[in-house]
Amino acid sequence: MFRFSVCSEIFQGWPFADAVRAAVGAGFRGMELACFTLGEDATEVEAARRREYRTVLESEGLEYVGLHWLLTAPRSLHVTTPDRARRKASWDYVRRLIDLSSDLGPDGVMVFGSPKQRSTTGGITPGEAARYFAEGMAGVADHAAGRGVMLLIEALSPDQTDVITSLAEAAAMVREIGHPNVRTMFDTHNAVRETEAHDRLVDCYFDLIRHIHINERDGKHPGRGDYDFLPVMRTLDARRYGGWVSVEAFDFSFGAETIMAETLRHMHGVIGRIAR
Repeated sequence: MFRFSVCSEIFQGWPFADAVRAAVGAGFRGMELACFTLGEDATEVEAARRREYRTVLESEGLEYVGLHWLLTAPRSLHVTTPDRARRKASWDYVRRLIDLSSDLGPDGVMVFGSPKQRSTTGGITPGEAARYFAEGMAGVADHAAGRGVMLLIEALSPDQTDVITSLAEAAAMVREIGHPNVRTMFDTHNAVRETEAHDRLVDCYFDLIRHIHINERDGKHPGRGDYDFLPVMRTLDARRYGGWVSVEAFDFSFGAETIMAETLRHMHGVIGRIAR
């Protein structure tokens, strides 16, 4: 029922084709790419290399899911700074990432987390930063629609950023922007400070959720902690969720093969309990 994908950062140092084949062999259906794994400046990946990545994915039968960790490089990027020129340059960079995503595969999502690049700076308030963020997202939304890309505002925990720290805030911004190519997503790790039960959150904002990240509270992969994925997965099943469920691990020490094998084994066990 669920489409599982894996995020590319667990394959750091691997040739791209080897990573794709390993993901297929493990049982994943898609791959989500962290921008920093594509180079210091992902937008500078040349056309021939973009075609190569897309060809490898298609030839191995692995679907392109989208991009995340959008703004970790170059270091000058910041989308809520009061510096108008720097802010414009940063959103222009997002436009180029939209082009990259479209070149890599159809119907990709772009998960907009990037806590440091959206947090308050220059003496502005979180409200002012959120306004700049909303203006920027609205400004690139038509371009995303034209390239077949879905922009997702990710809620992050307050220890990471002070701009959009709950799913309710992310959903409110999506509604404020009011564009069909701007939606939100749910990440089990980033929701640790939410006060509502996670399954209730997913149910409440389901109509605006287009992507799911799964990981343990401490950033390890599913099955290496005590997070109970059953309520969220049961809600997604009841709601007939058709999007991706991507494992995003922050602890790579177990190795890519172990992360993939243990994640799918654990999640298949969770799914097996849904009907009980």
